[in-house]
Amino acid sequence: MKRSFPSELVFQVFSLLIAFILVHAIYVTLVRPQASAFLEQEAANMQADPGYVQQRSFWVVIKDYEQETCLVLMLWAIAILGYKGKAAFSQQKLLDQDLLRLPENLPIGPEDTRELAERITSLPRRLRHYLLPRALLTAIERFGATRNVQNVSTAARDVCDSEGERLESELSIIRYIAWAIPSVGFIGTVRGIGDALGQAHRAVEGDITGVTSSLGVAFNSTFIALVISIVLMFFIHQLQLMQERLVLDCERYVDHWLVRRLKS
Repeated sequence: MKRSFPSELVFQVFSLLIAFILVHAIYVTLVRPQASAFLEQEAANMQADPGYVQQRSFWVVIKDYEQETCLVLMLWAIAILGYKGKAAFSQQKLLDQDLLRLPENLPIGPEDTRELAERITSLPRRLRHYLLPRALLTAIERFGATRNVQNVSTAARDVCDSEGERLESELSIIRYIAWAIPSVGFIGTVRGIGDALGQAHRAVEGDITGVTSSLGVAFNSTFIALVISIVLMFFIHQLQLMQERLVLDCERYVDHWLVRRLKS
């Protein structure tokens, strides 16, 4: 059996590479220079005015390596979500077409299965791999072999159920990314707290600049990671809902346009 080219794997690899290049370029050219300039200006203001209250900057909040990693993972996950969402939307549009091309309410007998199967197999190759044509073709072939309506319904449902399980399993990489982003944020928290503890002797001497800077790394990385995780989980659940609706709609399509019209 000829194996199909793993286009989705190639897309995932290249999307990760592009996300890394894009985010790193933005950090090198914009984020870190802006953060450094802001921190230098704040240090000058505090030195000139001991009562000056230090301000917060978005550039400083996202400047560290953990935040950069989280943004790379976020763009990677969004790219995969977009790829899978586009595929689900394309299959959803197929439900608006009459693939059997039969007059409405016309009974379907075993002698019609050959012609109906040819209509499904004559679809473009890209469409034949979609769930709906596969479910229809399986149901038609089962009816031609058994002439049992109950077997046809069970066969179509099995195809839809297996497709739902496959779609669910393919979300594992996105769920891994959604899990990894908070973990990277916690790594930044541990790193920041560790650096702060390493500079505790300077805080005892009265210089708390290093301690506050390190604690800023700890809290900023966790904050950005949790915000990104919340946004990403919303899109993951939307994709999962779209895929579940696709499977259920395909079951209803087969039942409405084929199973209820079968005549054994």
